[in-house]
Amino acid sequence: MNADTHAPSATHPTALELRDALRRGEVSAVELVHDALDRIAADELGAFVSAQPEAALAEAHDAHARIAATPRDERGSLPPLLGLPTAHKDLVDVRGAVTSHGSRAVPHVAARHDSPVAAAVRAAGAISLGKTQVPEFGIAGYSENLVAPPARNPRDPSRTPGGSSGGSAAAIAAGLIPLGVGSDGGGSIRIPSAACGLVGLKPGRGAVPADRGSGLVDEIGAPRLTVSGPIARTAADAALLFDAMRGLTAEPSLAAVRRAHELRGLRIGVTLRSPFEGEVPVSYSPDALAALDAAVARLGEAGHRVEEADWIPDPRYPGAFTDVWTAGLARIDFGPGAEERLGELAAAFLARARRASPERLARAARTLREFAADCVRQWGAYDAILTPALAFAAPRVGAFVAAGPEGDYRLQCEWAPQTSMVNVAGLPAVVAPMRRDAGGLPFGVQLIGRAGTETPLLRLAEQLAPSVSSR
Repeated sequence: MNADTHAPSATHPTALELRDALRRGEVSAVELVHDALDRIAADELGAFVSAQPEAALAEAHDAHARIAATPRDERGSLPPLLGLPTAHKDLVDVRGAVTSHGSRAVPHVAARHDSPVAAAVRAAGAISLGKTQVPEFGIAGYSENLVAPPARNPRDPSRTPGGSSGGSAAAIAAGLIPLGVGSDGGGSIRIPSAACGLVGLKPGRGAVPADRGSGLVDEIGAPRLTVSGPIARTAADAALLFDAMRGLTAEPSLAAVRRAHELRGLRIGVTLRSPFEGEVPVSYSPDALAALDAAVARLGEAGHRVEEADWIPDPRYPGAFTDVWTAGLARIDFGPGAEERLGELAAAFLARARRASPERLARAARTLREFAADCVRQWGAYDAILTPALAFAAPRVGAFVAAGPEGDYRLQCEWAPQTSMVNVAGLPAVVAPMRRDAGGLPFGVQLIGRAGTETPLLRLAEQLAPSVSSR
């Protein structure tokens, strides 16, 4: 396939279609959950590392009873995700489910409570089916570890679905679940969404409940990187989940996405520059550039002003980001002998973190704070910044690990050269699919917005979606 098409497949209903069917009584939550669990059991993509069938079915029966007991003309007031199957990545605590963090070096213990985001999604009525595959401690842009089989890309199972939310993205792209919550500290929502041909939103810092710490800076004074956000097959489904994650019942983002055609006149800057360009070769494949060109054309047709962005990245970024990115591993309390069970990349990152002096970490944190302020200033001349989502096609499963720790990290920076900078800046960003290459692998674009513009970004993602009947 080589088509500029990414609309949902008729065999994979959207979350909104499923919600409508549930509320009309055309399908029950029990049927949806049974079907999803059967497909998860038969799945060979490694998307799930564990399932909770008994708990999920019990919740499905409760959801079905609640829907059935509500008069049809009042079902619009039910919780927005009631009866919809979902899943959480294996870095997030879900009540009753084991959290492994993708590592053999820490105890695997069933969580007693939901994390804040899992609690918000549960309160909205979604039913968690289990935990999805991740890289060890979420430190990589692919989803392979020593705990469970690697996650594979439904578009080509020989290739990675990305990471660290790769198991969730694979599950959504394969139709195992209609939507899912990801988390993103350096691209972990956007990389797998782009690799699997999905819509993924990284909200701005503080836009949704925090699962990992609170406040604008972390323990060493660096900008707090990780936020949770939605992954879905359409911008409308992503908006539905984004509203639910914030505990909203009026669904303002979903309503705005449904009026996406009204959004016009934005100034959008395009850039291929990366803050890693001084350290690693940043080269975009013809397919990545073709996806960017298609987005430029489509946004122009929608009535926006698209031009080259004037942006100069700070050359100090690569070293400072890597120091901050790896520092968290040094704060983990590993038990006796546990470090010997770490994967190669985690072990290398831990060694680097322990070599970093407090003074070095303080300098790195200060550099990233300055980088963030500079990005906000330079990008502030535009309503949005447009970039390729990824530089080239998803690498094959095992390619990163085979390169050794240093080559592994370098390849990650080459593949996703424009994602982590958005986490440092604390701004929202969305990725949207644009086309596929000759082998069927998706290519998309990233749109970075100003603070608080998650909803306009989702509207832009909707404008990028062509009116076609199949993906």
